[in-house]
Amino acid sequence: MISIDSVGEFVWVLGLIAWYVIRYPFERRAKRVRVVGTQRSPSDNVGLAAAVFGMAILPAFCIVTNFPRAADYPSNIWSVGVGTISYVAALWVFRRAHKELGRNWSISLEIRERHELIRSGPYALVRHPMYTSFLLMALGQFFLLSNWVAGIAGLIGFSILFFGRVDKEERMMLDNFGPQYRAYMETTKRIIPYLY
Repeated sequence: MISIDSVGEFVWVLGLIAWYVIRYPFERRAKRVRVVGTQRSPSDNVGLAAAVFGMAILPAFCIVTNFPRAADYPSNIWSVGVGTISYVAALWVFRRAHKELGRNWSISLEIRERHELIRSGPYALVRHPMYTSFLLMALGQFFLLSNWVAGIAGLIGFSILFFGRVDKEERMMLDNFGPQYRAYMETTKRIIPYLY
């Protein structure tokens, strides 16, 4: 019989695969659009590395090796259910954000040729729905993986990326779009609709 722990791990692996399947075509298309401004820095690379490590590498290592076993705890159906719902919501927001951004999308802090300020779809509610999706993924990981190290790693990786980058990203958008972006900031929250 399949354990509930295995179900959570399976959902997490499927979610990670789905994340990459969603991202790949947008990444390919973005390489064809010229970058006209960048704020990429070593700290940006550290944030990206922390997110990848905490939300993919470390949990995958924990699943494959079952290390550290001392950090395991019993899983249950409600936590796997919450984790699954969170991960599905994350992937939906992730896909919608990519679709709305289109040619404006970039993995790092870059302004593309003919960059536009997007305010539709999830951008009508929050300025940074990609980070919203990462937060939902990290929460999903916490509930899906019944290991304290693997579970909390995603939240730590997300936090390093988000808090190390969001202020720079908003300054870049203000520099590029000026009053238009400032007005947009006044009508939206950063990553959690109506709250933050």
